[in-house]
Amino acid sequence: MFTSAEQFHHAKLNQNPKADNKQRLYIDLDVCASGECPGCNLKCSYFYHEDNNGIYSVAELATFVLVCRKCEEPHCVNACPVDALEQQKDKGKILVRHAMRCISCKSCSHACPYGTIYPENLPFLVHNCDFCLDRRDKNNEPLCIASCPLGALKLVAGNKELDENTFLVGDNIIVHSTHWQYEKA
Repeated sequence: MFTSAEQFHHAKLNQNPKADNKQRLYIDLDVCASGECPGCNLKCSYFYHEDNNGIYSVAELATFVLVCRKCEEPHCVNACPVDALEQQKDKGKILVRHAMRCISCKSCSHACPYGTIYPENLPFLVHNCDFCLDRRDKNNEPLCIASCPLGALKLVAGNKELDENTFLVGDNIIVHSTHWQYEKA
């Protein structure tokens, strides 16, 4: 169960998640990035996540893990005037945004030559999704899932066979996204 916000932070991401029957939050980034949705207006059951800031952290994490091209010379990191973005070289070059430093100037988004840092995922707020782990029961799904008009979110067992372009990200997320791979470029 939920023990601390740190276990959900990018820096603590389990790089080798194991398939199990635990229900995980499934997010379809291709639907989110399709342009069909006018903006993320989901509801959140967590009292302190007014306007559902929690789902932004899930989308940001999924984007940094799967969509980011992990450049040798990361222009996004170099563009940040307050050193809020870090490329973790020891963890496969995954980006981490230090929310307490971030001033939401969106310089990193503008500097990314591939457009993979979405400016709407960079609010000037500290936010972390806790996946409603301590508020979920067998009959209730998180409010974000019920309020998503395009069906981009759902709960999925982590032991089902994953479709093409669908990945386990950490211990609590399954992401569908057209994944960029260096080897195939």
